[in-house]
Amino acid sequence: MKLYLASHNPDGVPLNFSALVGSNRRVAVIANARDGTTEKQRGEALAREIDQLSAIGLVCEELDLRRYFDRTKSLDDEIQRFGVIWAMSGNAFVLRRAMRYSGLDVILAALLRETEIVYGGCSAGAVVAGPTLHGIDLVDNPYEVPSKYKTPVIWTGLGLVPYRIAPHFRSRNSQTFAIERVVDYFAMHKVEYRTLSDGQAIVVDGDVEHLRDLRAPELISLASHHPMEWSMAQMAPDTGIDRR
Repeated sequence: MKLYLASHNPDGVPLNFSALVGSNRRVAVIANARDGTTEKQRGEALAREIDQLSAIGLVCEELDLRRYFDRTKSLDDEIQRFGVIWAMSGNAFVLRRAMRYSGLDVILAALLRETEIVYGGCSAGAVVAGPTLHGIDLVDNPYEVPSKYKTPVIWTGLGLVPYRIAPHFRSRNSQTFAIERVVDYFAMHKVEYRTLSDGQAIVVDGDVEHLRDLRAPELISLASHHPMEWSMAQMAPDTGIDRR
C-alpha cells in the first residue's frame, strides 16, 4: 500500500510525492470535498491543485465522483487508467459521502491491496483515510449537503490507517485553532492519532511509514501520537518504523 497523507503545503506538492509514484504518472484529482462551494471557487481550487501536481511531472485530470454516484462499475473501469488518486482539501464529510455514493471507498481498498496505485490526500483527503470522522465535526460541518447528496452523515473513514489525523496543527492556517479542539477531543477519548502541521505528510510505502517534514531534510519516525512527543521525534529523525 502506498499513501501520501498531507496537511496543507503553501509551496505546492513536493517532489518526494512524485518519487512515490510508479511508471503510471496519470493522476485522478478528486475535488468533491469542495462540492459545497460555488462552481467558481471549486474550479479555482481545482486549477491550483492540478498546476501544483503538474509541476512535479504528473499528468492530471479531474475525476468528478458525482458522475459515478450509483455507478460503481463504471468508476471501477475508469479508475484503472490512473496510477494516482489524489483527494483535495475541503469538507471531509462531503468527500466521504462522495466516496461512498460512487463506491470509490471499496474500489480504492482493493486497488491499494492489489496494485501499485498511490492514494494521496491533502487535509480532508488525509482525514478520511483514518477509521472515523468523529472529532472532525469540530472543524468541518457534517451537515453540509451539496446538490445530489443525501442528508445522513457517514462517520466511518476509509480505514487505510489505524489512527485519526489532525491536519493544520499549530500552523498559520485559519483552521488551526479549531484543530486544537480536535486534538483535545482525541486526547480526551484516548484514541490513537497523528497531528500534521502544514508542510508535513505521512508517507506509507508498503510496511514502512514515515513523517515527511519539508522543513527538515530527513524522514522522521512515526513512533508517537502525542503532540509533544511528536515534536521531540522531529528533533531526532531516524529512518522510519516497520509497520508489520
